[in-house]
Amino acid sequence: METRADTGILETLFGVRKPVIGMIHVRPLPGSPRGRNCDLAAIYGHALDEARRLEDGGVDGLLMENAGDIPFLKPDEIGFETVAAMTVIGDRIRQATRLPFGYNIVANAAKASLACARMSGASFVRVNQWANAYVANEGIVEGAAATALRYRSLIDADDIAVFADVHVKHGSHAIVADREVAEQARDVEFFGADVLIATGSRTGHATEGTEISEIRAGAERPILVGSGLRPENAADLMRVADGAIVGVWFKDNGRMSGSVEVDKVRDLMTVVAELRQG
Repeated sequence: METRADTGILETLFGVRKPVIGMIHVRPLPGSPRGRNCDLAAIYGHALDEARRLEDGGVDGLLMENAGDIPFLKPDEIGFETVAAMTVIGDRIRQATRLPFGYNIVANAAKASLACARMSGASFVRVNQWANAYVANEGIVEGAAATALRYRSLIDADDIAVFADVHVKHGSHAIVADREVAEQARDVEFFGADVLIATGSRTGHATEGTEISEIRAGAERPILVGSGLRPENAADLMRVADGAIVGVWFKDNGRMSGSVEVDKVRDLMTVVAELRQG
């Protein structure tokens, strides 16, 4: 079960080896196409309920994403209302649970995620394109590291860890197609990411063990499975990775729009507990 990465940061943040981080897919917020005439109290309540269900099921941490704000904006176009709402949600989760939590404001809004984290007491942020660039539904998305790290220092948030995707899903990597995944992993690590993420091709699709191995060839920091972990593949994936982020598999309908089923969380966490002992 051991890998060659220094996993100390994950154990410091989550208190265990091979942590599993549960996703909270926040419903459409004001300012988004699907957020017109929305009930903010209901949005906050749903996110808090998801957090409690994930905690009851035994996950080791939480990650919030404004998943309902489809289609996503580029970072500089994201409104203040999104940052405000997500910060409120994080603060309520901090008060209601004991789990460390983090933010991913999409698309690729690293500074917005850091602002939310700093003001709500979160421990980490996820950034989908940290170095280099790719072509996504939003257009060309450039690496956020240079501006994000400067902003993190500006707001006195250097203790907030950065989890960064290496070969982010939902996009084309033609811009860097002449560079191997291992080289892209080196870039992400060289640009200061604390933890690397292997994402697979789409939300819910299982990350391939070969992708994790390719990232491992270019990086020494911990690697998380970013998509598709479930009980039947957990042994294979967690053997080569240092933890995982799990979202839609926990949902009653297998989609971001669903609600967490506590029994599904417990089923996976039982398998993970056995793997940790092994």
